[in-house]
Amino acid sequence: MLCLCLTVTLVLSACKNNKPSPTSEPNSTEAVTEASTEAAKTDGIDYMALVNKTHPLPENWENQLETVHMTNSVGDDVEVEKKAYDAYLKLKADLEKEGVFVDLDSARRSVADQQRIMDEFTKEYGADYAAKTVAKPGYSEHHTGLALDLYLIVDGKDIVENENMIKYTDIWAKIHQKLADYGFILRYLDGEEHITGYGYEPWHIRYLDNSDVAKEITAKGITFEEYLGAYSGGDVKIDYGSSEIYKEDELKNAVIQIKCQFAFWGNIDLKSIRYAGDEAVTKENLARMNEINPDAKYTQVAEFLMDFHTPTDVGETTLKANSDYTDYPWWLARTADGGWDIVSFGD
Repeated sequence: MLCLCLTVTLVLSACKNNKPSPTSEPNSTEAVTEASTEAAKTDGIDYMALVNKTHPLPENWENQLETVHMTNSVGDDVEVEKKAYDAYLKLKADLEKEGVFVDLDSARRSVADQQRIMDEFTKEYGADYAAKTVAKPGYSEHHTGLALDLYLIVDGKDIVENENMIKYTDIWAKIHQKLADYGFILRYLDGEEHITGYGYEPWHIRYLDNSDVAKEITAKGITFEEYLGAYSGGDVKIDYGSSEIYKEDELKNAVIQIKCQFAFWGNIDLKSIRYAGDEAVTKENLARMNEINPDAKYTQVAEFLMDFHTPTDVGETTLKANSDYTDYPWWLARTADGGWDIVSFGD
């Protein structure tokens, strides 16, 4: 679904996947708190399994998954994990008592389907474009069948476009208040893109099959990653400065891109991101961005600086273990449609 930084189609990743080079990408965090996952295991799938940009779908998942199919109000077939669908129906009925009407836009997407999409985009647009726009097969939460994307029905009309749905903040607030009662959490929280890897999506919910755990996560206002111990960093300070060139919303969209990319790095404690200032917005720097990506035809440039702390294990990277990094640079360039590309970082 929609991320503030990218709107292409429902199969695309919510933030552009600008994959870093092997020498600059810190390793992902592999371990997830065992005690947390044991609480929700069943004879089949593990309802507390973490699937994100650094944690792939568990082996043999699709062979153990039991799903059902439903047809939504716009005639689309949607496949959902059976218990998640039963819980959704109860949530839906409860919401309707308060005059809130929803339906399922999408749920399960197989790894094979995602690979097919990746192959099609690679053939049509090239490998680089496909890597930037299509979620990596095996690393999408939608593979689990437990991730549900909702859409709204308002005054009898289906509201399915992201840019339209995002406007109904009051309705989403009512929906979010009831999620935990039925074992769901809001998956991608606003401002936590560096943890989840995705921008705020009020429609993307995740089934845990445990209302107590869902209520705890919701009450604490934390991400699923934090609850499972897959991310242990603290609060992040964002400083947009006082630009005379860019509005704060424009800079915020750029920061979301950076944070989404940072999520690939795993459990690294992000401290702050700040706009480097209008003095970096020069013709020379813009020309340098266009030299790196000559087909992009960038129109504007911006630099951001990041502070973070590395863990004791950084794998085979150039980063030092257990170290503080300050003023780590990120260069972004703007396309003609107003979107931001991460062109380079760490230079």
